Amino acid sequence: MFTTIGFTPMPPPALGIDFGTSGARAIVVDGEGKSLARARFPLHQPDSPKAWAETLWHLILALPLSVRQRVERIAIDATSSTVLLCTPQGEPCSPVLLYNDNRAQGYAAQLAQLLPAEQPAVSSTSSLAKLLWLREHCSQTAAVLVHQADWLAFLLHGQLGVSDWHNALKLGYDPAQETYPAWFEHPELAPLQPFLPRVVPPGTVVGAVRSKEFGFPPTCQVCAGTTDSIAAFLASGAQGVGEAVTSLGSTLVLKLLSDRPVSEAKSGIYSHRLGNRWLVGGASNCGGAILRHFFSEAELVALSAQIDPQQPTGLNYYPLLEAGERFPIADPHLQPRLEPRPAEPHRFLQGLLESLSRIEQQGYQRLQELGASPLRRVWTAGGGAHNPVWLAIRRQQLGVPVEVAAQTEAAYGAARLAQGVL
Repeated sequence: MFTTIGFTPMPPPALGIDFGTSGARAIVVDGEGKSLARARFPLHQPDSPKAWAETLWHLILALPLSVRQRVERIAIDATSSTVLLCTPQGEPCSPVLLYNDNRAQGYAAQLAQLLPAEQPAVSSTSSLAKLLWLREHCSQTAAVLVHQADWLAFLLHGQLGVSDWHNALKLGYDPAQETYPAWFEHPELAPLQPFLPRVVPPGTVVGAVRSKEFGFPPTCQVCAGTTDSIAAFLASGAQGVGEAVTSLGSTLVLKLLSDRPVSEAKSGIYSHRLGNRWLVGGASNCGGAILRHFFSEAELVALSAQIDPQQPTGLNYYPLLEAGERFPIADPHLQPRLEPRPAEPHRFLQGLLESLSRIEQQGYQRLQELGASPLRRVWTAGGGAHNPVWLAIRRQQLGVPVEVAAQTEAAYGAARLAQGVL
């Protein structure tokens, strides 16, 4: 008789779906993480549930039937804190409040008086502040708050009122204790309790796909989803404590996998739970937007080729487009610093890249000062990831291995979440 030792079953083929503000993407991956099919579809009305549903249907049907017939798991990510109210039957009964909708500013001030100072729900764009606004301005009393990813998943599995740790964090849910906090018993917040969804760990199987029109096998299950930024982190391949992902987009966004949570409200730092670990994040107002302000794409390529990363400029900029910074320096009045400006354009560009790399290093240092795990490796996503000179400068500044993430699409991360790869 032969005994298999340490055998790990291959994850099932899975479909990941990512909903953004302008479109949606889908990726099916096999057990080894290889892409089997991809599709994308535009979203012309980001605040319309009807448009969401139509886009979801078109997106799925754009995948080859032969691939759909192999899918065993599905997970959906969408923008954080995009919410609406639904009737018990799942019909939308309120306006959609998008992730950046700040009409609940007055309610955020109310929450600041009731909640702990470091609570992520204390924000005018949080799901909790939006729920207070919706309850006040919508007549439907028998309703449930759903995040965008929750409602899209409901369309597939039919179980309304189920959310996940990540989407529910800014609703006030405590993923460490796996419950809503006791402060929901406060007289001003207790009326919100009937609206709150049940919360499960991301990737938890919620139910089978109801519709047969997609061609999924009858065993295909829909899992609890996540937010778009966490799905992008999962796509990167970062898995160990101390591994991080820097997104070099218009701003610098840092996410570090830690063995303990940290938070600092004034800096916009909070932690998402990933299994028994924590994803600690912060975002600077500096980033690629300053590069595009001064240079075209063609100039960035040509000037970068003239830079020698081994010959630092010594320039010390703080390259903001306008006053105000949250992370790694919490100063709403911090002024841009872009002088002195050398005559040679490539030297100016090098000074900007060096300064952005320095801010990145200070960001990870700040997370560690607050108690996060030490930085061991950085994976890179975003448009700036493809600039080899910037990569070399960052390696010098960070003092740890810095690599370009092989996968950066959030839909890929959602598929891996569905497979149980956390």
